[in-house]
Amino acid sequence: MADLSDVRREYLKGGLRRKDLPQDPLVLFERWMEQAAESGLSDPTAMSLATVDSEGQPYQRIVLLKRFDHNGMVFFTNLGSRKAKHMATNPKVSLLMPWHEIERQVHITGRAEKLSKTEVLEYFVTRPKDSQIGAWVSQQSSRISARQVLESKFLELKQKFAKGEVPLPDFWGGYRVRPDSLEFWQGGDRRLHDRFLYSREADQWQVERLAP
Repeated sequence: MADLSDVRREYLKGGLRRKDLPQDPLVLFERWMEQAAESGLSDPTAMSLATVDSEGQPYQRIVLLKRFDHNGMVFFTNLGSRKAKHMATNPKVSLLMPWHEIERQVHITGRAEKLSKTEVLEYFVTRPKDSQIGAWVSQQSSRISARQVLESKFLELKQKFAKGEVPLPDFWGGYRVRPDSLEFWQGGDRRLHDRFLYSREADQWQVERLAP
């Protein structure tokens, strides 16, 4: 068994104080997102999505945040995927944005709801053509015999759609996670990290400091 007990580092990039927090968590989230992007992170919009199946087994995977506002956080996926099946029966989800290089995390809880066809199409037409074709290729989460199955299907569809637009697959869509809470974590020295939890109560946000 590998011993990882000595793998550690100090968190020294800054702190987070209650007096500096806006009342609206989306203001702080937007500020942190901009700073994450400006810092040169390779995937600043990557976030872990946690769902739970019908037996209570949690699953996590990485999805990409494509849009956010006061209505929630938006991502896109195959509607036949494992995560989509989970959200159909239990829309309660968790999101985590792990910005390790700048010693920050944002944890979000909320309920996922499907986007309208119009919202999905508006995004789909902005994707590169190969990405549009890729959406057609994969029956996400299904078992396949080899990668060659995907490669062959991709080449077949690329030829089929070579001279025209790629239509929106009816099995591809998106979700909006309407947040009930947002927790902002800033690494601190001596493991005294700063954590602030915004919890929605009616139309107001309550802010609490959490022990690290």
